[in-house]
Amino acid sequence: MSAVDDGPLLVVCAGTPWDGPAGSDRLLTTALTRYARVLWVDPPVSLANPAAVRRLRPAPELVPVHPRIVRMTPWVAPLHSRAGVRRVTPHLVRRQIVAALRRLRAQPYAVVDCRLGRLLGGWGPAVRNVLYGTDDFVAGAQLMGRRVAQVKEEERVALAQSDLVLAVSTTLQQRWTAMGATVLLVPNGVQTAAYRDLAAVEPADDVRLSPPIAGVVGHLSARIDIEMLEAVVDAGCALLLVGPYDSRWAPDRFHRLCARPEVQWVGPRPYEQMPRYLRHLNVGLTPYQDSAFNRAAFPLKTLEYLGAGLPAVSTDLPATRWLDTDLIRITSDRAEFGRAARDLAVHPVDPQAAAHRRVFAERHSWPARAELVAGALGLA
Repeated sequence: MSAVDDGPLLVVCAGTPWDGPAGSDRLLTTALTRYARVLWVDPPVSLANPAAVRRLRPAPELVPVHPRIVRMTPWVAPLHSRAGVRRVTPHLVRRQIVAALRRLRAQPYAVVDCRLGRLLGGWGPAVRNVLYGTDDFVAGAQLMGRRVAQVKEEERVALAQSDLVLAVSTTLQQRWTAMGATVLLVPNGVQTAAYRDLAAVEPADDVRLSPPIAGVVGHLSARIDIEMLEAVVDAGCALLLVGPYDSRWAPDRFHRLCARPEVQWVGPRPYEQMPRYLRHLNVGLTPYQDSAFNRAAFPLKTLEYLGAGLPAVSTDLPATRWLDTDLIRITSDRAEFGRAARDLAVHPVDPQAAAHRRVFAERHSWPARAELVAGALGLA
């Protein structure tokens, strides 16, 4: 483990696996390696999962995934998300984290919980306990198949045990502040370095659409207003969809949309390949539904479009208003959303405007967000 032997150690109990879609937890954590090394803890995997059984060892493997990050995937009992078994899960995960720390010969500087996993507190008086709210867990409970009352209790406990609370949006910050927490606003950012040389990136070779092309990158789920997507195509734009699809979301309507010749869904793609798909776009879309969950969110995709120099159209979200820029066209009217997407997509490329968007995105980069968090933790 010599690659991660120096500096304070952060234990990041992530909301998504390291090799899943790169979300806020992974992107902020990677930026924080400037200040600390990291033990990344995947969400636990049930031993009923055949893939987990095949990897069974006396203790979870510690796998370097970055010069300053080691990953572990804890194992838990089958049906670990069920109410009865769920009470045991945090204890099993804690024991495996403690064992990993022994193998690393390290004490954590801070433990960061990104998913209300009941993993804060009890690490010792010198360890900082950090809750990182990447979404409104309570508002999203039903979306995730959880009982609202149970998630509310987990939220209450996590806030009480936290020394530092990070919230991704002003909506979430205000709600947690009203519950008595001192909350630092840490909106999502963008990996601007990935898009600086976009013109030199080879476009993805599996895209068959012809310009003008509007696109959505990210999870395709009930968070998205499918009528907005239909309106974009009806207005005369081709539509490229890049990301995993939640089969519970409007299955008949989604497949009818994808069957249209002007629409292509390429499925999930690694984060590192996103620039190749953004090269095809003339405009980026953030067509979110108006819901409590979305109002507390901060979509990654909007800043990624700007970081790539693309014009963007978004529905009216508090996070988009917080950015306070005329570089994003905001409308929640479906017909107007479609027209705005087409108008921007057919507009000739303006290098100056693209550069202006990149400069704006740079102010909201992940390194800038990491500097804010490192300062709050006393690491900067």
